Amino acid sequence: MNIYDIAKMANVSTATVSRVVNGSDKVSERTRKKVLAVIDKVGFTPNVFAQGMGLNTMHTVGILVPSISDLHMSMAVAYLEKGLGSYGYNCILGCSGFEKGQKQEHVEMLLSKHVDALVMVGSTYAGSGENVHDTDYIRDAAGRVPVFVINGNVHGENIYAAVNDDEKAVYDTVSAIVRRGRKKILFLTDSDSYSARKKQQGYEAALSDAGIPILGELKMHVKNDVEYVRDLLLQYHRLKFDAAMATEDKIAIGVLKYAAVKGISVPEEVSVVGYNNSEMARICEPELTSIDNHLDQLCQDTVERMIKVLNRDEKQADQVVGQKVTVPCSLVKRRTTDF
Repeated sequence: MNIYDIAKMANVSTATVSRVVNGSDKVSERTRKKVLAVIDKVGFTPNVFAQGMGLNTMHTVGILVPSISDLHMSMAVAYLEKGLGSYGYNCILGCSGFEKGQKQEHVEMLLSKHVDALVMVGSTYAGSGENVHDTDYIRDAAGRVPVFVINGNVHGENIYAAVNDDEKAVYDTVSAIVRRGRKKILFLTDSDSYSARKKQQGYEAALSDAGIPILGELKMHVKNDVEYVRDLLLQYHRLKFDAAMATEDKIAIGVLKYAAVKGISVPEEVSVVGYNNSEMARICEPELTSIDNHLDQLCQDTVERMIKVLNRDEKQADQVVGQKVTVPCSLVKRRTTDF
């Protein structure tokens, strides 16, 4: 039993429970009696350390990423830490890997630190979508603290998602490629995550609407590694394509490396588009056209909604903080496309 349980049972905010526990005079007598009645009924004992700080909060947020070595993830952590720091919150970082068991263990580790909220960065935490129970551990965590998922949608009470409109971004991009006369468009992904599935749906919908067959040989699951992609494509001598849509910039750069080895002109013979608009897209040669998912906005929206959830008072108790916000993507055109 914790402060979130008490708040739910008394139908008030956690801030109100904290004020009652700490003897604040900013609570009406009626509300104080209601909260104390719940506390007395369940035998709730406040966290002594947190109570001594004046509020039942550690002003600490747990951030979970699959790997900090990924540039996209490290940038997300930097954005979140800066945003949360501006509100006086510290961060504890965990790197869970991609296996379900490791994710669960790291969630429990962060919760054991008495964090006020949990942020999970990456669509891997939304599961594959094939089994709803893959995300039960997130719903269990949300019973203890608010949980925020970035670029992955997980359904449940006290869970808040910030996602990209990946499907539309890829649909629009592939449609633009098709309008330039390209009909054999390669789709490369390194994941079966929520985000990756949306991107593939956009790719397939664009081809279908253009009357172009969706060929299995042109959908490839690869590693997010430049040399791996280059070497894999070199092995497929019979594979013919006139454009490539990759779900990561590094994968797209692997296609550029392949084209350089084969003497294929980009974008005259092959158009190439990456995803995330990372620094790598700007420093490779030729500079890579890439879809920008506006990670900074995803993180800032998450921080602002989290503060509203954590700090709302009685007058704001009924305020609706949307459980899902969608941030549109934008295409940054460079020298690997001709549209």
